Amino acid sequence: MTYQVIEEDGFKYIEAGKGETLVLLHGLMGELSNWEPVIDHFKDRYHVVIPILPIYDLPILTLGVKALSRYLHRFLKFKNLSQVVLVGNSLGGHVGLVFTVAHQEFVKALVLTGSSGLYENAFGGSFPRRESYDYIKEKVEFTFYDPATATKELVDDVFKTVNDRSRVIRILTMAKSAIRHNMAKELSKITIPVSLIWGRNDKVTPPEVAEEFHELLPNSELNWVDKCGHAPMMEHPGIFNAFLEKFLDRILLK
Repeated sequence: MTYQVIEEDGFKYIEAGKGETLVLLHGLMGELSNWEPVIDHFKDRYHVVIPILPIYDLPILTLGVKALSRYLHRFLKFKNLSQVVLVGNSLGGHVGLVFTVAHQEFVKALVLTGSSGLYENAFGGSFPRRESYDYIKEKVEFTFYDPATATKELVDDVFKTVNDRSRVIRILTMAKSAIRHNMAKELSKITIPVSLIWGRNDKVTPPEVAEEFHELLPNSELNWVDKCGHAPMMEHPGIFNAFLEKFLDRILLK
């Protein structure tokens, strides 16, 4: 990661550029580097901020999607930010949805890519063979259309995380919270513009999930990325950035 992590008043985040604010929300196993092509592309025109969600720091008894939404609220107030565009992948999208339902006045628009909140087919309720590097490699490759996207560095990071007992307990707690917190009945409350940018070959949150989001979100558009899995901004950053830029131009430059 070429961007410096800022630590301030209990928050950790990356920040670059000036202009309208884009807040990028990472997934459960997502590294900040997943967003690097997005920061590189947009930092000359936008103020890009990535808060590190405190999945490994919050008290485990309160850990869940709602707790991360409350954290995001505190962070935006700390940074004195409002009318932001939230861009969330996987769990980050789910956090963005929960936050937007509670605090729509803070959010100008929402972008979801491979978001949880309706249905997901992730690691499941446990890591039965977490000590097996090959098993973890296979699970990380499952995330992408092209297995080569699962670099050794990425697999190494996930392997290290799931073999840290404290971290794996938190990951499973967080995953179960996401599964329990189905958003279907709340999505009609989100009336701001929403862009869905979805991998056509996503096996974690399959295409029918994107179609259901599109149906339930009253002001949404759906953009498909072909030959792409759960993380379009990693697997096809050029296409992802083009869809995002077109959406931003439409909603911000009216």
